[in-house]
Amino acid sequence: MAAKIDHEKLKKLHEREEKRFIAEHPRSAELYNRAQGSLLGGVPMNWMKKWAGAFPVFVKTAKGAHFTCVDGREYVDLCLGDTGAMTGHSPEVVAEAICKRLREGITFMLPTEDAVWVGEELKRRFGLPYWQFTLTATDANRFAIRICREITQRSKILVFHYCYHGTVDETVVSLKDGVVGPRRGNLGPAVNPAETTRVVEFNDLGALEDALKHHDVACVLAEPAMTNVGIILPVNGYWKAARELIRKYGSLLIADETHTICAGPGGCTKEWNLEPDLFVMGKPIGSGIPGGTYGCSEDVARRIAARINLEDCDVGGIGGTLAGNALSLAAMRVTLEKVLTADAYKKMIPLAKRFNDGVAKEIAARGLPWNIQQLGCRAEYTFCNPAPRNGGESAAAGDFELERFLHLHALNRGVLLTPFHNMALMCPATSEADVDLHTKIFAEAARELTS
Repeated sequence: MAAKIDHEKLKKLHEREEKRFIAEHPRSAELYNRAQGSLLGGVPMNWMKKWAGAFPVFVKTAKGAHFTCVDGREYVDLCLGDTGAMTGHSPEVVAEAICKRLREGITFMLPTEDAVWVGEELKRRFGLPYWQFTLTATDANRFAIRICREITQRSKILVFHYCYHGTVDETVVSLKDGVVGPRRGNLGPAVNPAETTRVVEFNDLGALEDALKHHDVACVLAEPAMTNVGIILPVNGYWKAARELIRKYGSLLIADETHTICAGPGGCTKEWNLEPDLFVMGKPIGSGIPGGTYGCSEDVARRIAARINLEDCDVGGIGGTLAGNALSLAAMRVTLEKVLTADAYKKMIPLAKRFNDGVAKEIAARGLPWNIQQLGCRAEYTFCNPAPRNGGESAAAGDFELERFLHLHALNRGVLLTPFHNMALMCPATSEADVDLHTKIFAEAARELTS
């Protein structure tokens, strides 16, 4: 019989952990209280409110797979900046390249040789011939969508229910009882996203075709595997069939691999032979230095080039003064050349399997109706069994209070997980001991919850 979580007990356990957290982080508490006078909500970015403690831990230093807070406590970092630090914190080779570039000029609105090298490397890794650069994956998605709308002369995009593609207005959307509307928490949407977006469940080819039949979808914007509502893998043959449908109805496919670059040095695009029309990535590509990129096929490049006038290219809604700056490109070059290499993935992916297997063993031992999924060097557990096939199923299995307890329990014992869900990520500096520490802590929490 599957074990059930007693939420009254859960509440008491969380209160115990909260008291411990507050007692052990006086300096972070002091800084958080001070920040109330100058930072909205006491944090520099709203998402930082979501950490499981009474306030966020303030970081003093970080290196590799570890960081130290202002209270002198050291942590194994399995969040890694929600993928932004998938390279590990401040790899030496990156720090050296960045310092050199800082001394030689940061931004010019002119290209450097690094830009050419990075474009050639992206072409080699992902197969798309032409590339542009941004400061975030959000911007890369925005620009890719605009290109798709321009060359197809269609107004709508299609995304999957519970997707996440940054702060792109059209994608902060949900599907409730078959009706498209703003996602819960969507702040000040420019328009009702039902006007801009079609939404279907992942892994449902029938729903995808029904949405495409309207012939008004410029592009399908998708992660090859969903990662922001647990890891949801495509069923066997899904992307091959979906790719054929997208082509059949004259739409374009944008693969957002900002998270799924965890699958390998060429992402899912290379691993699964996806053949997207456009490809988007941000976060880890510059080892934490802001940067993003989008690439396109020969056909897309030809079609958009035919519609761009030189006189208007600075007001077309694509680009930005700091996009493609010399510092970002220097960081991208050294990251791709020296850090996120094939050899690095050969180390990171087995560590994710070790994490996966350790958690799976404890889930089974305690009879918990949970599951864990692995994608490359990323792994994540969700509170249902079997694993969900789409965003709706995964969201329905969510338990915010249980999630917060597990995160705070781990944090109090020296392990940081991503605050939004139960994701763990390996970097080149992660060790077996780091993974095993989490397994030990997870086992303790599971025992407390079920005893």
